[in-house]
This record gives sequence, structure tokens and C-alpha cells, in this order.
Amino acid sequence: MFRNMVTSLFKHDRIRTTDAKAKEIRRWADQLVTLAKRGDLHARRQAMAIIQEKDVVHKLFAEAPKRFADVSGGYTRVVKIGFRPGDAAAVSLVELVTPEPKKKKKPRRKKKATPVTETPKAVVTEVAETKAPDAKVTVEAEAVSEPAEETADVQAEAEASPEAEPAAAVEETEAGEKKEDK
Repeated sequence: MFRNMVTSLFKHDRIRTTDAKAKEIRRWADQLVTLAKRGDLHARRQAMAIIQEKDVVHKLFAEAPKRFADVSGGYTRVVKIGFRPGDAAAVSLVELVTPEPKKKKKPRRKKKATPVTETPKAVVTEVAETKAPDAKVTVEAEAVSEPAEETADVQAEAEASPEAEPAAAVEETEAGEKKEDK
């Protein structure tokens, strides 16, 4: 009787029976799904000893590894659906569970603060006015993060003052000549 019920379960994916039979069928069905996930010849022969229809065994071994790949047990579900009208026996529905694919959690994004502008590194070449006037000095300014509003205010003040005129940078070329940029 259990062989026929398990065969019907794998053929139709759900059957209706009494509670006691449903609990026992769940044990048989879970064991057969485990065999199907293993998938070797010996497992197929063990399944054929219980399920006596080749088509059902072939269907089980074709679908079970894909369907239950991420699950390691609990392949069936027993749901109590009420009582049978003739003898008032408790009736349950036994069905194969189709596991839902696991959703990947999205990483949380960090909140951005106020807009920040970065001043790029500037390379300034100057002639030292101390003891060696021909000496070449390179100064690197580090990137400074300032809010956009403050940068605009500083630029506006620099443009408004006529005294702030950029100094000419003197740079030596490979030939030893001095080149002046404005």
C-alpha cells in the first residue's frame, strides 16, 4: 500500500490520505528523494525496489537534484485538511515542497554627507630666492576636501582683489634654458 501511495505522490506531486498514513509516507518519500539526489546506479536500483514504475523513477531522478539541490531535508509537507465524512477520520494532504530560491541580500549603502569637492594635487615649480637663485624647488599640495560653498566664496574673494596676481613660474628645460609661464 505504501509503495503505491509513494508512487502516486511522485507521479502527481500531492495525494490525500489519513494522518497516520501521511506521516509514514513522508518518511518513505524523503528517503527516496535523498536517493535521487545521490543519483548513482545503486541508488536508482534501490528506488526501483520501492517505486515499481520506471517512468516515475526516471522523473524523480531527473527532477530531484535540480529541485532540491539547496535543501538537505524536509522534501514533503503534511497539511491537515479536515475529517472524512464517512468515518470522521482525520485527513491530510501530502505534497512535495518546492523550495523558493534564496534572495540575495543587497548590501547597505552608506549615506553620503554634504557634497565635497576635492582640490587635485598641484605641482608648483619655483626658483628659490635664497642663496642659490638657480635652484629648482618642487612643492606638492595635498588634496583638500572642502564643501562646495566655501570653495566658491574663496574663489570669489580671490577674483575681486586686484592685488592677487599669480607669480610667474620659472622652469628649466632640458637644454638648460629658463622658460617663464604666466
